[in-house]
Amino acid sequence: MKVLIVDDEEMIRDVLKEYVEFEGGEAYEAADGMEAVKMCRDNDYDIILMDIMMPKLDGFSAVKEIRKIKNIPVIMLSARGEEYDKLFGFEIGADDYVTKPFSPKEVMARIHAVLKRNEQKQAEESPDVVQFEGLTIDMAGRNVYVDGEKAELTPKEYEILFYFVKNKGIALTREKLLMDVWGFDFYGDDRTVDTHIKMLRSNLKQYRKFIVTLRGLGYKFEV
Repeated sequence: MKVLIVDDEEMIRDVLKEYVEFEGGEAYEAADGMEAVKMCRDNDYDIILMDIMMPKLDGFSAVKEIRKIKNIPVIMLSARGEEYDKLFGFEIGADDYVTKPFSPKEVMARIHAVLKRNEQKQAEESPDVVQFEGLTIDMAGRNVYVDGEKAELTPKEYEILFYFVKNKGIALTREKLLMDVWGFDFYGDDRTVDTHIKMLRSNLKQYRKFIVTLRGLGYKFEV
């Protein structure tokens, strides 16, 4: 497990590095977003812990740049816990979000959860291409087209949509979605599901109608 820790606070990098190495992983450090992007160009990592507020290049901008060259899972670290920051982090493709101050043990649990979900996602991907009216979903290529135009979804939005398709017509509780899409050891809550589905619906445009809200229960993909 190769972990890139990006934070301008040396003390935080040292603590996280200690925990990563204690669990047998390899920890690498960057003090700002610009350094992190350069390191990702030259090296491969299994996961990135990315602070948001940093000099030279902030965490959001750094993730955008890294996503252009490599698809590495990212957990955002931030002292800011506003919903807007979380939404923006998820929109640019972050896999999880931890608000400071945090427990290093919790961060490690989240690392393992994200890596586990990533492995499961790669193992479960189906080669099928399915179409519902003007909505085309390419499971193997991880592409979604709305009336022939490619929809730009975040990695988590792809996972949710593919899960819905595989469970078409089945009522899915928020708890079930959290367990199967995020992982049983995810530290979030039901609002995480609602936030992501809101963004997914927006990207599906008129085909958002296929994701039906079941009041008091959850959701169902119905065509």
